[in-house]
Amino acid sequence: MGVYMRQTKCYLFYLLLILSVSSDLAFAADWPSWRGPNQNGASMEKDLVSEWSVDGENLIWKADFIGRSTPIVLNGRVYVIGRVGKELAEQERVACFDAETGEMLWEHRFNVFHSTIPFTRLGWTSLTGDPETENIYAHAVSGKFFCFDRDGKILWSRSLTEEFGRFSGYGGRLVTPIVTDDLVILSFLNTNSGKHVPMRHRYFAFDKRTGEVIWVSTPGGGPKNTTYSVPVVAEIGGQQLLIDGNADGQVYAMKVNTGEKVWSYRLTQGAIHTSVVVDGTFVYAVHSGENTDTTVMGRVVCIDGTGTGDVTKTHEVWRQDGLEVGYASPAIANGRLYVIDNPANLHALDAKTGEVYWSYSLGTVGKGSPVIADDKVYVTEVNGHFHILKPSDSDCESLSTTQITREGGRYAEIYGSPAVAYGRVYFTTEEGLYCLGDKNAKFPKVAPAHIQVVPAEASTIGAEPIQFRARAFDDKGEFLRVINAEWSLNGLKGEIDQNGGFTPDKNSNGQAGTISAKVGELQATARVRVIPQLPISEDFESIEEGKMPAHWTGAGTRFKVQTIDGNKVLVKQPAPRGLDRWHVFISSPNMSGYTIQADLLGTQKGRRRPGMGLIANRYILEMQGNHQRLQVRWWSAEERYMSETIDFQWDSDLWYTMKLTVDVSDDKAVVKGKVWKRDTTEPTDWTITVTDPVPNREGSPGVYGYSPVNIYYDNLKVWSSK
Repeated sequence: MGVYMRQTKCYLFYLLLILSVSSDLAFAADWPSWRGPNQNGASMEKDLVSEWSVDGENLIWKADFIGRSTPIVLNGRVYVIGRVGKELAEQERVACFDAETGEMLWEHRFNVFHSTIPFTRLGWTSLTGDPETENIYAHAVSGKFFCFDRDGKILWSRSLTEEFGRFSGYGGRLVTPIVTDDLVILSFLNTNSGKHVPMRHRYFAFDKRTGEVIWVSTPGGGPKNTTYSVPVVAEIGGQQLLIDGNADGQVYAMKVNTGEKVWSYRLTQGAIHTSVVVDGTFVYAVHSGENTDTTVMGRVVCIDGTGTGDVTKTHEVWRQDGLEVGYASPAIANGRLYVIDNPANLHALDAKTGEVYWSYSLGTVGKGSPVIADDKVYVTEVNGHFHILKPSDSDCESLSTTQITREGGRYAEIYGSPAVAYGRVYFTTEEGLYCLGDKNAKFPKVAPAHIQVVPAEASTIGAEPIQFRARAFDDKGEFLRVINAEWSLNGLKGEIDQNGGFTPDKNSNGQAGTISAKVGELQATARVRVIPQLPISEDFESIEEGKMPAHWTGAGTRFKVQTIDGNKVLVKQPAPRGLDRWHVFISSPNMSGYTIQADLLGTQKGRRRPGMGLIANRYILEMQGNHQRLQVRWWSAEERYMSETIDFQWDSDLWYTMKLTVDVSDDKAVVKGKVWKRDTTEPTDWTITVTDPVPNREGSPGVYGYSPVNIYYDNLKVWSSK
């Protein structure tokens, strides 16, 4: 059964033409998955060729590659999967070519195992690319599922057959993956353990960056056959749906983020090999097998996708029975639905009513899915024919038909669909990878209008590295793609590599600054906070007067270092306006199991005295001047005041040492604090101990101050309690 071309699965949220970026430029109109940026077999590209020849007319380049699926085009590169080698050296092959020149940039060759699929059907699936990360995903005949970066490095892989019991038959029918948000979704027949012992057509959602399995969905019943229908992602009724033809003969809609089934539509008695196409709220599905309610073979149907449950009888908008469309997936553009039946007749239907406007004979075997671009139809036929057609409301005119032959005069089989990008048409055959277009046209590139660095705010501990990336946008603020940039450090000690990987200086005692990315005249920055590892020790002697430790957060201008009696200390002065009460955090909010200690001095002016203290695990230990007491507090909302207090006499203008620690167990937190005059012996017992039955299990160490008058801090230390 035709395979590759059916995979009408494309891309999720690219309902507008996606632009992609390379280096400091953006390539126009990528084709990131087998049915294009809109998942519908249509492109907005203009000025495409109307004719060509294998002898060189409008043939920009041809590469030595044997393939039977649809290429993808992303960020100036063409990615293909196919076969290579002879006899014992036969392998499956993934390769990358320069989209402008046809130069091969990299390739991987893979052994085939645990499979009865014949050599001629290797490379059955199409690849899928992710415009955000530029990663490429490949579902190999062997059952290996690969994630490559743009330069061919394998970032992760899963062995679907060995891990999940993936089943593949002799026919070679396998499914192309799709990418949506942070997921890469792939379906296959499998039998595994527990509830997955019965063989079903299941859907697996993986984290696109790590390969971790996020969810598995089994929407249907027993499979009628193997299948290669590729899902489509669409927003209908305010939710993102994954819509696909299943091996049990039904079309299912599932929630993208969870795999939960939303609705089903019974299409045929057999497995569904074609992909659906979605336009607005309407879902178009086709097949060539037995119908469930008539003796006529084949059907084209329009389904209202807003329903729930079984919508077979309630949400069918129109149908055309008798059109046996079993291999090629539909395409939709300008209110016309284009389908190719098994004998290779192209039909144009009114998308609203199902009326057939015209039919056109392409040859004898129709398996390649049509592509609509530049008011033309680009379509292949298995027996080596490549057609360029001009459709109208009532008829279809042939602009060009070229037959590709192999050495010896035999036709070169073509199963895949064309991919349209950059004003060019790319397709694979048994005889090579072709690029068609105007040789005199400049390879189109558009400079981005804005870039940003992600993450825009980041923190790390010690010398733990952070990976940054630059993202490009067009002049309308639409995301283009992750882009290569020149990276630099501002106010930070450490190293940053050409890929945006920042490694802080391991000898740093905490720092803060920015990371800059530059692309041409465009520049963007990200703020970075580097937190020292435990133990932390800060006497403020290395801090410039009038400043504060750069990696501390929340201080604003309310804290600064001053020299008092020849020593530098941290001072919190009365606020010129606004609140005198303030918190400062000095490390990670994920910390636990530590002790914090510091020296504190509170002044006095008239009857005004401060409150001063330390923070650990989101508990505050405060010496309260006006009340002459010591308090542990964690929630001070007006309606609820979570605290415990003891009387504690202390003097103004005298240094004290404060120590705070929190012991967390399964059912409580024990908060322990002590205070003593500096330069005297630390008391053995804790001054105050408080038990919280609903514990805070983590939180940044910090400094607290209520300063109607000056407060001074010195010799701050944080160390592990474990």
